[in-house]
Parts: sequence; C-alpha cells; structure tokens
Amino acid sequence: MQEITLSLPRVSRMVSVEILDSTQNLARELVRQGTPDGTLVLAYEQTGGRGQYERTWDAQRGGIYFTLVLRPEKPVCHNARLSIKTAEAVCEVLKKLFGFKTKIKHPNDVLVWEEKTRSWKKICGILTESFVQEGRASWLLVGVGINVNNPLQHALKDTATSVKKLVGRDIPLEFILQETLDAFWVKYTQWKLSSQI
Repeated sequence: MQEITLSLPRVSRMVSVEILDSTQNLARELVRQGTPDGTLVLAYEQTGGRGQYERTWDAQRGGIYFTLVLRPEKPVCHNARLSIKTAEAVCEVLKKLFGFKTKIKHPNDVLVWEEKTRSWKKICGILTESFVQEGRASWLLVGVGINVNNPLQHALKDTATSVKKLVGRDIPLEFILQETLDAFWVKYTQWKLSSQI
C-alpha cells in the first residue's frame, strides 16, 4: 500500500493501491484504524468491485475507482440523497469536459447517451455505505467507479461504455479525478447544509 500526499483540497489523507479487491473494503478497514475524515482510497484496478445489492462491477485497469471516508454526523435518512448528489457531480464533469449527454438512473448509476447506438449506457456506478450509531452515521463511505480508459467485458457491450470509447482516445485519469473531486465537494457541502431527504 502506497501513501501519497497531493494538493487535493479537503482530502486529508490519500491511500493509493495498484490492485485490490475493493476500495470500499479497504476504506472500511481504515475507518476501524481511525483514519481521518476526508480520507481518499484510490485503486488502479479492482478484482472485487461491487455496486448496490452486492452486484459485481467490472473494474479493470484504466478506470477511476475511489472511496471517500466522510464523517458528516447527519441523520442516516439523508444518506440516499448523497448518492444522487454524487451522481450529479459526475454528470456535471462529463458534460463539462466532453459534452456528454447524461442522466441519473436512480439511485446510483450515471448513464450517457451513445449516439452511435442511439442508446443510454452506464458509465459510472456509485455506492454509499454507512455505520450507524444512535441513528446518525458516525462515518460514511462514498465509492465511485468511472469507466474511462478501461476495457469492458464483451457481455457489457450493450449496457455499458467508457469515455475512451466515446471520444476515441485515452484520457488522463488524474485530470478526471481532480475535476470529479472538485465537483463532489461542492455537492457534499450542499447536502450537508440541506434538510432535504
């Protein structure tokens, strides 16, 4: 496990791993060890990536896979709304950087319009998990997986796509990661201040 210091606003600690089963699993272990609010767990490849309801997530090298450890001290009834706010952040970044037409498939997927096939395809999955004490989340994990340059399994060709497939070239991962985190923190602040469920 490699630890890197970056100038990413509001990221208190960054843990970068070449390959692991799931950033969510490592983030959960780091929480048990007392990692601070704002910890970012980043992987270049996941062998056991998962989405909601324990569905598997194809996470080969070339995508962006991360989990943020947060301590919002907000009632858990608001947690589902954070998944939507996170998806909104990803949609904004994909539109800003590439002009993609996007929409959110509730509660935790981002779809893009693929003009070639004239269909909506999944490009991002989001997974939020929390540990509850006395009705409040003492910590919250926000996991994000974005298909960027990673190859997709043939079985997913009709349902998923990637940035590279849509624009026809490799995209620097650090660039999208930075933009996504910047957009997320704006949405996270809105969520923390909102009373909307």
